[in-house]
Amino acid sequence: MNPLKTTPAISGHSSESDAAIPVWIEPGSPAYRRVSLALFLAGFVTFTLLYCVQPLLPLLAHEFGISPAQSSLALSLSTGCLAISILCAGAISEGLDRRWLMFGSMALASLFSLLAAILPGWHTLLALRTLVGLSLGGIPAVAIAYLAEEIHPRGLGSAIGLYVGGTAIGGMVGRIGTSFIADYFSWRAALVSLSVVNLLAATGFVLLLPTSRNFVRRKGFELAHHVRTWRAHLTHPGLPFLFMMGFLTMGVFVTIFNYVGFRLMTPQFGLTPSQIGLIFTAYLFGSAASSLAGNLVDRFGQAPVLVGGTATIALGVGLTLMQSLPGVICGIVILTGGFFGTHAVASSWVGRMAESNKGHATSLYLLAYYLGSSFVGSSGGWFWQHGGWAAVVELALALLTIAMVVALYLRNLAETGRCAASGLALR
Repeated sequence: MNPLKTTPAISGHSSESDAAIPVWIEPGSPAYRRVSLALFLAGFVTFTLLYCVQPLLPLLAHEFGISPAQSSLALSLSTGCLAISILCAGAISEGLDRRWLMFGSMALASLFSLLAAILPGWHTLLALRTLVGLSLGGIPAVAIAYLAEEIHPRGLGSAIGLYVGGTAIGGMVGRIGTSFIADYFSWRAALVSLSVVNLLAATGFVLLLPTSRNFVRRKGFELAHHVRTWRAHLTHPGLPFLFMMGFLTMGVFVTIFNYVGFRLMTPQFGLTPSQIGLIFTAYLFGSAASSLAGNLVDRFGQAPVLVGGTATIALGVGLTLMQSLPGVICGIVILTGGFFGTHAVASSWVGRMAESNKGHATSLYLLAYYLGSSFVGSSGGWFWQHGGWAAVVELALALLTIAMVVALYLRNLAETGRCAASGLALR
């Protein structure tokens, strides 16, 4: 039985003619499993390379004689440049093969990470981390758009949940791996090891992922076309609010993880880098939560899951104020599950809500997502230096209050049936 089943075209699907019929990849088919595993690897590589320096921030601050806020530049420059790169890659990807664009991004970023581990100097490290962020833009800008174009709508939520699960596992392995290797060898040895692993993962990705069947490549680069498309998405009644959700929740998530290591290394807790690294096993719950959220979206719709995920993040952030280590860890676990569930919902909703030019919509969502990581993640250092952990938590909860208002607004739009034609009320 052919795993690729032809079904009628959906409204707004990119095609050469209105009569074009997409060839969907059906859930449960061998092709579906290959795509899911390949995109899992893509998510793994993205978050491993991007966040592997996060548990190293205290070590970098000590070695280079810089402040916690300055050390966070090793991460914030990568995420900030990734945000810009995603926007450009989303436009350029309309004329390039999606499979090879993602592979090239993974390979280049792995090589730049390898050089960052080998070459000396703080500013050299920052320059190469900037290049890592710029290189990675081709993965998230295209991955969700690829899934939205190739996977049958009834299996899209689960497929995107697996991709987001890959980012969760990648973030966990990157953080835990670097913290343990750095503790027993050096942070440079840690970055070398992870760079090699990611080169192997990139090879597996390109061997697994089928070539796009429903993507129609645009010829040439028309800036006016991209500007019109971005404007259309930004004036959409629902999409900009999903972009806001990405900015706010990612900003909170990265801020907590950027500075919790500094707190746990204080005399109150006295943890070593490898012990702090073990806390990142919370990402296992994030991976499970993203898959669960994808399944819940397929059954109940996006809005209720988005509201619940935001509330879960806030609960986790509040628990990190506890003075006991188990309480802090519990808060981090709950925060991680809530964040990855929320991200899985919001990102899949963007793919469904954007009837056409899905790559542009995805790139705008991820632009906001990683700008939140960059700007809020760095600004959290000021709160840590001037008000301690309580100030960091106050910042996070203030942002989550705004996020909850946005989530409730999206729920209201979905429940009243407004924007149904644009996919807002899709289940």
